[in-house]
Amino acid sequence: MSETMGRRERKKAATRQALADAALRLFLDRGFDRVSVRDIAEAADVSTTTVFKHFPSKEALLFDLDSDRETALIAVVRDRPEGMSIPGALREHTLRTHSEGAGDPEMARFVELTQSTPALREYGRRMWMRHESALAAAIAEATGAPEDDPGCAALAHFALETVSFVRGRADARQAIEAAFALLEHGWPAAGRR
Repeated sequence: MSETMGRRERKKAATRQALADAALRLFLDRGFDRVSVRDIAEAADVSTTTVFKHFPSKEALLFDLDSDRETALIAVVRDRPEGMSIPGALREHTLRTHSEGAGDPEMARFVELTQSTPALREYGRRMWMRHESALAAAIAEATGAPEDDPGCAALAHFALETVSFVRGRADARQAIEAAFALLEHGWPAAGRR
C-alpha cells in the first residue's frame, strides 16, 4: 500500500510540476493576461479541473514554492549562528535571496513578468506576507517572548516588507542594509534625528 501511495504522490507532484512549467513558459511567451487556464491545461495535457485541483488560481501557478519559503524563513531564525541577531540573520537571508538568480536571463524574465503584471505583483506580495504570523511565532519562540508579542510581530512584518521596499531601487543591497540597520538599531542608531 505504501508503494502505491508513493507512486500516487509522485504522479501528483509530476502533474503539479508540469502545470507550473507550462504556465511559466506560456506566461513568458505571451504575457500573463493573454494566457487562459484552458491554455495551460492543454499545454500540460490535463483538464482545467485538474489545474484547479493543484492550484487555487491562475496566479498561484507562478508561486508554487510558497511553503518552502516559509520553512526557510523559520529556519533562518531558529538555525542562525550563535551570536547573530535575528534582524542580522533576516538581513543576510534577504540579501542572499534577493541576489539569487542574478545574471540569469530566465530569472530576469520571471521577475519582469511578475513586476510588470499588477495581478502578479499584488498576489506575490500577499503570498510573501502570509508568512508574517509564522515568522513572528518563530521570533517569539527564539527570544522567549509571548507568542502574541507586538515587537516580534512588528519585526516579522517589517523584515518581510523589505522585499517590497527595495523593488525598483537602483541599489537594492544598500536599501536592504539600510532597512535592516533601522530594524536592528532603531532610528537614532541609524544616524537620524
